[in-house]
Amino acid sequence: MKLYITGPSPYARKCRIVAREKGVPLEELSTDPYANAVELLASNPLVQVPTLIAEDGLPLNDSPVICEYLDEIGTGPRLLPEGGAGRLRVRRVETLADGALEMGVKLLLEKRRPEHERSASWMERWTTNMARSLDALEAQDLSADDLHMGTITAAVAMTWIGFRHPDFDLGKWPKLGALQTALEARPSFMETRPA
Repeated sequence: MKLYITGPSPYARKCRIVAREKGVPLEELSTDPYANAVELLASNPLVQVPTLIAEDGLPLNDSPVICEYLDEIGTGPRLLPEGGAGRLRVRRVETLADGALEMGVKLLLEKRRPEHERSASWMERWTTNMARSLDALEAQDLSADDLHMGTITAAVAMTWIGFRHPDFDLGKWPKLGALQTALEARPSFMETRPA
């Protein structure tokens, strides 16, 4: 199977971590989505990473979909419970962490625009919403001992936000910081750190 990635993408990193945790071998292909890479465009009309080409040749887009697929075909404990309240709890945590990432990505892209084109009001809104998502995650009392898609995504979010927004004070969320520190010590995290 092939996974199209960019090294710094937090969404690709989630998939790469899950593949390692579940023992699923992937050929990781680094690509530039902004260059409309032909091979990526052929499998994803949005030209976004991550994109997985599954064993049957079917392209899968969107990190939650890719991670769920990898979780199902891999070995070991499930990272996404099969149903019921447990599944909803994990999905809620994952969605909150993905939301923090989405706000961070929007903020990063806005900062890359020429200064006279930037929207201060949007930047303020995205920064505030990113902090609100982290507030909600902090209240969840997440533990590194309970590895699932939510805790993985929360740790990925903390690391990526610190990497891309070093001026954003992550010390306001000590429980998330502890989760991040613990999970970043796992081989699957160490092998996929953004560069």
